[in-house]
Amino acid sequence: MALPRSPDPLSSLDDLYPLGDDAVASYRRDGHVLLRGVASPEEVACYRPAIVKAVEAVARSHDPQGRLDDYGSLFTQVTNLWRLSEEARALVFAPRFAGIAAGLLGVPAVRLYHDQALFKEPGGRRTPWHQDHYYWPLETDAALTMWLALVGVPLEMGPMTFASGSHRAGDLGPLPISEETDAHLARVIEERGFSLASKGLRAGDATFHSSRTLHSALPNLTASRREVMTVIYFADGTRVGEPDNPHRKVDLEVFLPGVGPAEPAASPLNPVLFSP
Repeated sequence: MALPRSPDPLSSLDDLYPLGDDAVASYRRDGHVLLRGVASPEEVACYRPAIVKAVEAVARSHDPQGRLDDYGSLFTQVTNLWRLSEEARALVFAPRFAGIAAGLLGVPAVRLYHDQALFKEPGGRRTPWHQDHYYWPLETDAALTMWLALVGVPLEMGPMTFASGSHRAGDLGPLPISEETDAHLARVIEERGFSLASKGLRAGDATFHSSRTLHSALPNLTASRREVMTVIYFADGTRVGEPDNPHRKVDLEVFLPGVGPAEPAASPLNPVLFSP
């Protein structure tokens, strides 16, 4: 007689998360939301080793992955892990997370822009204020990032800080991550009276924030590495915008290969991850 099979954490990410109306309203009001337990401790334990292994391999190779800037003093950054690991692919393509993204954005279907591991080493500096929208050559505001904690991230380890309501601030100009733009955006936040929100996360908790939301991350003051996996989603049907700064030009080449301005943002690297 065959023994009963153990539950497979990889397949359990097909289950949808019960996204409540309050969470959707909070996201649309503030431009961000924290959702507890989007992955179970067992699921995180299943995926984390493969993600850590892939991140460390890329870090050892010193591969910049097409990036213009070196943010090494802020975090170790590795993109499109789904192409490096089957376990990472299962996490990035999970209907559970993509379904949350679609529900928060209020769209029927979402595509993958790219994934990104962000590991902040002990002593890692604070990440300056910025908007993701500046980097993405997408003609839409229906785009967001999931920031999934792979380990517990207390306040002293460097979780996200959001300027609530700043997604409605409009175009704030060409502001790449830097000390100068950080100071400018800090003044904008103070002048416009945006309240700041930052909370510790348990492994399996996740924040979701709009491409327009001003955000930063606190420094890692602990002796442990902050390990986070992010996935960026955008509404299916989005078209590519004109790459009007150097970072958008690089993003277009790396994350939307073969796609030009005004064309659908739908390269082979941007599959639909959730649809009705």
